[in-house]
Amino acid sequence: MNAPSHRRFEGGPLVIASHNPGKVREIADLLQPFGTEVTSAADLGLAEPIETGTTFAANAELKARAAAEASGQLALADDSGLVVAALAGEPGIHSARWAGPDKDFRAAMQKVEDELQGKNDRRAHFACALALCWPDGNLEAFDGAVHGTLVWPPRGTEGFGYDPVFVADGHDLTFGEMDPAEKHRISHRADAFRKLVDACFE
Repeated sequence: MNAPSHRRFEGGPLVIASHNPGKVREIADLLQPFGTEVTSAADLGLAEPIETGTTFAANAELKARAAAEASGQLALADDSGLVVAALAGEPGIHSARWAGPDKDFRAAMQKVEDELQGKNDRRAHFACALALCWPDGNLEAFDGAVHGTLVWPPRGTEGFGYDPVFVADGHDLTFGEMDPAEKHRISHRADAFRKLVDACFE
């Protein structure tokens, strides 16, 4: 059986379909070796679409299509979040929502910890869905994950979101303590990004 063929990236501008500065910085770093002319949806003043999908993949596609249509450029969107086993997968696609309108992830981390009281299972994983959409509507999609456990209290000031309470399997440091280059190497986003690069960039 032949592997599915993917459309290749042929250079030029690319919009990162996000208004999250931490996420934009991480994706821009991952794209840096490919000579892409990167801007973000926030830089272009694009509206943030309402995320109505019920999965990471659906929300990534929704954001990529909206940015590609609005900008007329190739757009890359990420939808990612923390999936906690003992909380039936929450916060999941609502990971950013748990931080509230002020994007207060310290409060979101506290909420996760509060919900885990009395539960012994602290396993969790970060999930990432990437969608690369061309202005003509062609879309390529990839996913990734990194598994680990949750710690308390939060540790470290690197990264963003829930990084200070997540320790990846086989590691001692939280993502909040880890050197960004090391996190880039093992993260859920890096896992999905490797698949994207293999299919569309190399």
